[in-house]
Amino acid sequence: MAKTAVVFHSGYGHTLRMAQAVAQGAGAELVAIDADGNVSEAGWSTLNAADAIIMGSPTYMGSVSWQFKKFADASSKPWFSQQWKDKLFAGFTNSATMNGDKLSTLHYLFTLAMQHGGIWVGTGMMPSNSKAAQRNDVNYVGSFSGAMAQSPSDASPAEMAQGDLDTARLFGQRVAAVAAKLGA
Repeated sequence: MAKTAVVFHSGYGHTLRMAQAVAQGAGAELVAIDADGNVSEAGWSTLNAADAIIMGSPTYMGSVSWQFKKFADASSKPWFSQQWKDKLFAGFTNSATMNGDKLSTLHYLFTLAMQHGGIWVGTGMMPSNSKAAQRNDVNYVGSFSGAMAQSPSDASPAEMAQGDLDTARLFGQRVAAVAAKLGA
């Protein structure tokens, strides 16, 4: 069975809930990026041993958080030795508005994965975009590149839309299924 890790930063707890749902779906281990942008030595070991790395960050000002960026810059050590080459990668994000430039964040995560020589996995989900669609439907935000969630700025993590959490869980399942199919 492929080993999957979910590395993420969460500023207010919404991205943490999303990371937990992704990890549940993928049977993955969580690797938290702390408030200072650091990952523990055990976290780096988990990432190095993983066959698939799913990355998550809130979307702040149209991109990843500075804490995630610090992690990305620190990943130049495994990049230099091509340690993560040919691993599967995927990404997810959350912001307060429905669009919120979340795609810019996913593009950043995709670019980081490509820098590492990785193989990207998208959602593989059709969007909920009919007139009958409701906020708690799977992939209501409508992303193909990675999982997206929307949490109003005055909503607690406990108030996240169940559809977004279901999307995150199914996304984790997809990454794990692709890893298994490829024998990663």
